[in-house]
Amino acid sequence: MSAAEVIPGDLIALTPDDADRACWYVVTHTLPETPETIRVSLRPPLGGTDHDEVLGRDRRVTSGGRRLDAGAVPRLVSDDLAGVGFREGDRVTSLRVVDPGADEVSYERRWGVWHRDLDGATQDVATDAEVRGWADAETVVRHRPRPERVAAAGGPRRVVVTGLGAITPLGVGVDELWRGLLDGRHGIRELEGEEFAELPVRVAGTVPVDPAELLPRAAARRMNRAAQFAVLAAREAWGDAGFVAGGTRESGLDPERVGVSLGAILGDASVLVGGDRKLRDKGPRAVSPLTTPMTVPSQAASQVSLDLHITGEARTVTAACASGTEAIGAAIDRIRYGRVDVALAGGAEAVVTPAIMASFAAMRALSTRGLADGSSPSRPFGKDRDGFVNGEGAGVLVLEAEEHARARGARIYCEAAGWGLSADAHHMAAPDPSGAGVALAVRRAVRDAGGHVVDVVHVNAHATATVEGDLAEAVALRAVFGRRNVPVTALKGNLGHLQGAAGGVEAVATVLTLCHGVVPVTVGAGELDDAIGLDVVTGVARELPGGGDLALSNSFGFGGHNAVLALRRVG
Repeated sequence: MSAAEVIPGDLIALTPDDADRACWYVVTHTLPETPETIRVSLRPPLGGTDHDEVLGRDRRVTSGGRRLDAGAVPRLVSDDLAGVGFREGDRVTSLRVVDPGADEVSYERRWGVWHRDLDGATQDVATDAEVRGWADAETVVRHRPRPERVAAAGGPRRVVVTGLGAITPLGVGVDELWRGLLDGRHGIRELEGEEFAELPVRVAGTVPVDPAELLPRAAARRMNRAAQFAVLAAREAWGDAGFVAGGTRESGLDPERVGVSLGAILGDASVLVGGDRKLRDKGPRAVSPLTTPMTVPSQAASQVSLDLHITGEARTVTAACASGTEAIGAAIDRIRYGRVDVALAGGAEAVVTPAIMASFAAMRALSTRGLADGSSPSRPFGKDRDGFVNGEGAGVLVLEAEEHARARGARIYCEAAGWGLSADAHHMAAPDPSGAGVALAVRRAVRDAGGHVVDVVHVNAHATATVEGDLAEAVALRAVFGRRNVPVTALKGNLGHLQGAAGGVEAVATVLTLCHGVVPVTVGAGELDDAIGLDVVTGVARELPGGGDLALSNSFGFGGHNAVLALRRVG
């Protein structure tokens, strides 16, 4: 159509190129300029400022094939961003108003960078300078400052980590664990004893000392091996948090406001096996009356409760290899919502027994490598991985309501910011190869922490060194993080798979990673499987990157149990 035919309400593009790139205007007014020209007032169809064009009457323009109510098209002006001091959490919206089909695009500022999607797999980001230059004749930009946060009375409390304890194949205590991780050592050993002699796999991650020798003899006799690990780790964590040896009363705490939450799959399977053997060999009188109370998986939690005189609650979580992480998550919620003020949370396990080893071997889940070459037979994410190494130990965190910790002047390691659960609903033992359940747990943990995917700077992977398990976790992490290179490490090359204790020990290590700013190497990985596609830390320890504050600790178990813990660095 010609410019002379244009009337108010027409949707036009001034040139064919403008039409191709979706640059349209609504005619708001026409006025003869000269006998040969006409002045046309134009406004972007989604709103904006008017401008005039003087067109020859015979000038050809492209019609959009529809007519709009020019009076209903709003006048919009971009915000002046030149002098604005941007803050974290600010939002900027950008709308290409000349395109009738355009959608408003929103960016949020996080860690000094503007992100289009804080939880997506894209890398669509912009700098402050780029954002300031977005506004032009075709685009309207609006700045929405971050709203002031007002604490809600009676809302969920913030939970922090104030104490750490561990007993692992690398030794007794958190210092031995961390030193071993940084040194790249492993604690996997040959199993001695005739009961293991006929097994096809005879290596495991075993604690190098007898825990019974570190406890009073009378007390140790009433605990199974997993409970002994748990009590030792809990005592270390308790003292590390600044509490007095002996327990709640000695520390001036109300025992009813303190809880225990520990994960375990079986606890210590050897007690029941030993009782059955005595029954068959010597008859019922030979079976100890302690067999039943020392067999139940809840013995570790109950013994920690007894040892430190904790009466608030003593819970046990059994969720396969996700037990320890889920137990920590449950404790976070108990503190958040005021049920207790302090909790010892983590996991303990002692299942390096002939029957368990034989069962795992029959499943073809265990690595068949020995120790002859001096390297770890557990090789998370490695191209030549062939299964996990069974292990034992305990890891315990002291969790505390932040106001409680600050009131007593406690040292705070980090915030226990959130956690996420999901279920694969796929198979009794094998992981879902799509990684959908794992990805859901990861996203839920980040969301529960009040964060976004872009906040994550480290993942302590579950990575058992099974072919299918490592790949499913890698698929899930790639789906969540997309092209972002988040440093990933896995500890099962150092420790073996500690079963229900794995989540507790790996949470301790993740806390230390945040505090020291160092990501340990993945021992045993060697040459990485090309299909993994993650930024796995190998060779030497790496400095924890900036640009975020969340670290994740992953745990996944038989039957599709998925649990992820989100920790946030403070200070």
